[in-house]
Amino acid sequence: MFGWSKRVLWVDLSRGEFREWRYPGEMARMFIGGRGFAAKILWDFLEPGADPLGPRNLFIAAVGPLTGLPGPNTGKLVVAAKSPLTGGYGDGNIGSWAAVQMRAAGWDAIVVEGVSEKPVVLVVEDDRAWLEPAEDLWGLDAFRAYDRLVERYGRDAGILLIGPAGENLVRYATVVSMKGRAGGRPGIGAVMGSKRLKAIVVRGSGKPELFDPDAVMKYAVEAIREIKTSPNYGFWMRQGTMFTIEWAQEASVLPAYNFREAVFEGYEGISGSYMERIEVDLRSCPLCVMACGHVIDDSEGRRVELDYENVAMLGSNLGISRLEEVGLLNRLADVYGLDTISLGGTLGYALEAAERGKLELDAGWGETKKIARLIEDITFRRGVGDLLAEGVARLSQRVGETWYAMHVKGLEVSAYDCRAAPGMALAYATSPIGAHHKDAWMIGWEVQHGRTEYNREKVRKLIWMQRFRGGLFETAVACRFPVVETGLGLEHYVRLFQAATGLSYSLDDIFTVADRVYALIRMIWVREHGGWSIEKDMPPERWFRDPLTKGPLKGAKLDRDRFIDMLRMYYEERGWAPNGVPRPDTLRSLGLDGAAELAEKYTIPR
Repeated sequence: MFGWSKRVLWVDLSRGEFREWRYPGEMARMFIGGRGFAAKILWDFLEPGADPLGPRNLFIAAVGPLTGLPGPNTGKLVVAAKSPLTGGYGDGNIGSWAAVQMRAAGWDAIVVEGVSEKPVVLVVEDDRAWLEPAEDLWGLDAFRAYDRLVERYGRDAGILLIGPAGENLVRYATVVSMKGRAGGRPGIGAVMGSKRLKAIVVRGSGKPELFDPDAVMKYAVEAIREIKTSPNYGFWMRQGTMFTIEWAQEASVLPAYNFREAVFEGYEGISGSYMERIEVDLRSCPLCVMACGHVIDDSEGRRVELDYENVAMLGSNLGISRLEEVGLLNRLADVYGLDTISLGGTLGYALEAAERGKLELDAGWGETKKIARLIEDITFRRGVGDLLAEGVARLSQRVGETWYAMHVKGLEVSAYDCRAAPGMALAYATSPIGAHHKDAWMIGWEVQHGRTEYNREKVRKLIWMQRFRGGLFETAVACRFPVVETGLGLEHYVRLFQAATGLSYSLDDIFTVADRVYALIRMIWVREHGGWSIEKDMPPERWFRDPLTKGPLKGAKLDRDRFIDMLRMYYEERGWAPNGVPRPDTLRSLGLDGAAELAEKYTIPR
């Protein structure tokens, strides 16, 4: 079988044992890799009801058949586990040399269970794997620990690690790599911390066995050429995702003051145009031809890598209008191993609750230095930071005011206000990990094609986006930016997949895999929550309750009844029941017979 090694490294930290699992080829054909493998492994091997921060949870790092190929932008892997933030399926995509080295070492996934007695580093070198003590690394921030690991294992090593936030089980701690790359918003770093696994180091000396290596190279070169000649390429290389600040301000979707408004008076000071004037470096993931990591010196004179989500959630959302100050908060999140989106969402809620007299907090809107100290308190769970480390859903329950807690299924909303964007609200509502934009950036399409409609056209467009963004790119595994930012055709990836694997899959075949993965992930949620209801897929109450009071869309808010109608259209289009549980016949048609048996218990009639 070409394109896969058909090998998974299984590590039991409690026993210090390692084994190789040679999975059946059918698993590769049905789930491809990355997110697909993570969902399949969690469905088959995770004990239902397992504590996300306990020994029975599984930490998974998985690559796909496109990972590590010549291009474009294939240095990516997926990290996944049962989420300590949401209690459901959680994953994240991270650019790292660990992805390339996993492929070179001949592993399609690494699965870690159990808990080590003392902090450890998992070292994988081709067929060998072992544990080394990490007491000297425990407590170090992610940047200092990364430097030590590079000194110890070499610059060519692929390294995934956690910072103090993961060690202290902050529920939105991330997995970090390369001093600025991060993934695993729903607390995947905390899962590593709960296992006392400070880092994974991977080195390989082999190459993936491909069906037609010459064709792979040919298609990769063609794709890279098309990317670099795209009309959008030059502007992208100047601003990357940071152009979105000005776009979001104009479109009235830029979060301000905990999503109280969707325009921000100080947006120019955090914009991509301003960033261009002070940029000092440009960084990228491995094998990338369209770097998105724009680097500035923060307010303390230290280098920090920025993108739109980070700047909006730690800038306008907190009332901060100076990019260098936002950079300080961003850098603290990176070195401590905190998700910037969830951090910004949690801080935004806390600042508003304090303003309303519901929470004692020594910080206010725009007070960067005080917010920086609060980030340290969150990381080390000191004082009120211990409560904020739990995330906005739990925080709001403790405070007693949930209507301005900006999350879906426990995951904080990323940086797009949706009062006048029901399609984007639906994307948040149906994302497989909670309120995340990655699987379907509906907002761009919606701004162009109509802001106020609640219709089936939007539903079908959303599902199409989920199929290629959350399906193809999360299973194959590669970066979506060449398609969504430079217009590279999806047929390039189909040809690469065929040349790598020898499978004659069409784009529709890959979309069927995506539907299978989405359905199985939904069934993981159903199993872990003991059923499902439409209320679990609803956007934040604020978007229904509070109309915008500023900007060109003043007065806009979501219509609850029309949104529910559209959400039910989504369920219909996917073959799910009106309560959001996939129907048994849908699951069986996707080859998920075991999941269908559980669905019979929880689906409701049409």
